[in-house]
Amino acid sequence: MSIPFSKKNSLMVGFATLLLVGLTNNHLYGQSKTQQHQTAQNVSFTQEEKPLTQPLVSLPFKQSFQLLATNWLNIVSDQQAVEQNFNQQNIQPSGQNLISASTPYAVIDELKKFKFNVNGSQVFKAGKLPTTKIKFNQTDLLTVLVNTRKYYQDHGNADPDVLRQGILETQGVSVEDVLKTLDFMIAVLQEDIANNRATRLQDPNFINANFKVIKWSAYNPKSRNQQQLRITKYAVFTHDGSRQKTSTFNIPVYSLKDDFTADKFYTRYTKQQVLSGIYEPGGKEYGKVETLAYLTRTGFEEALMEGTILIKFPDGTQGYFNVDRSNEIPYVRGLKATAQKRYWYFREVDAIKGYGYKIDAKISIKPGVTFAGDVLNIGLGKVIVIEHNAGGRKQLQMGIIADTGGAFLPNLHQLDFLAGIFQNQKDFGRHVSTLPEYATAYILVKK
Repeated sequence: MSIPFSKKNSLMVGFATLLLVGLTNNHLYGQSKTQQHQTAQNVSFTQEEKPLTQPLVSLPFKQSFQLLATNWLNIVSDQQAVEQNFNQQNIQPSGQNLISASTPYAVIDELKKFKFNVNGSQVFKAGKLPTTKIKFNQTDLLTVLVNTRKYYQDHGNADPDVLRQGILETQGVSVEDVLKTLDFMIAVLQEDIANNRATRLQDPNFINANFKVIKWSAYNPKSRNQQQLRITKYAVFTHDGSRQKTSTFNIPVYSLKDDFTADKFYTRYTKQQVLSGIYEPGGKEYGKVETLAYLTRTGFEEALMEGTILIKFPDGTQGYFNVDRSNEIPYVRGLKATAQKRYWYFREVDAIKGYGYKIDAKISIKPGVTFAGDVLNIGLGKVIVIEHNAGGRKQLQMGIIADTGGAFLPNLHQLDFLAGIFQNQKDFGRHVSTLPEYATAYILVKK
């Protein structure tokens, strides 16, 4: 937010005075912040791993100046907020430039285009977990935490989307805070599992003592009365298929050949055009894709919708197949599946895959501890606890945002829970009937 020129002049003396006073206290403040940073770094993913961001020599001075500037402006007007920008060479996107919770945040969509403004205070506020044991599979949660942390380590520089501060910047949460949270949880789980004991992360008292608990209220521009998050569910379905085309299994699952993708030719064709035979012998684009398998039309549409499918072949083998690249035609809500023009090309993978900027970088995920959500505005790697009632008793469930999808870009009112691997929709429906449709949600950030 900019300040009128005349007000800038009138405040100049005040700023200079406050800055002079702040410098006299800067040494003690710097010692305190440095000690906090070093304490956080003591819990690390592996000894070989380097932190995504390095400590800044000028950080204490900068934070002191921001604090002084903000306090002075609050005296002048509690309606104003300032974001101080410092052109320091070593500042990383994990960011220390925190904005006020009352400052409008610009929500963006899948193409990074502005959609609407929302104040952080409309979505988040301080919270506290109720005293109920938190449910999750310890080994599975550890696996997804480690894989998500490793994604930041291996691909953070190549994928700037995960370095976005997002709307949680209004709560003072940076990417560095997310990494510290993951590191701490990994260390706690590893220690508890090694000692063959129930993890401390299932104890709400431990969580409330060691984490900043942020209550997430749904913000749905189309349904302003919605308070709780909608919890949808997705799954991996098992389908019979074939490596060869048959009368039953006649819908091909295609993979793009990397040698032909430079001009993004695949974005020119709808799903209906692809299924009409453009990649088959005699077709317009023959030779540019590889056929991985054949499915029924039902199996194929479910694979497009869910993103991952487990195919069982007649010879007893099976394999996971995950979406790779799309034709970049948006999904149209309310339109039946067979009429959708959006199409996905697949790759065979070694596990259920979640978020990733390319197929070879996608995070391996586990059911029961994974949420798909808005990674651009909420952020990858946010640890979530949902609260709901079941049979008259309060239930808490923990998971992590390690996946996304077109329905979540943007989306500040919904999470998609990876429920499991199922033989059919009936089995899936029976299982998810025990899960909540709406829940109170909390985001955990290491103090």
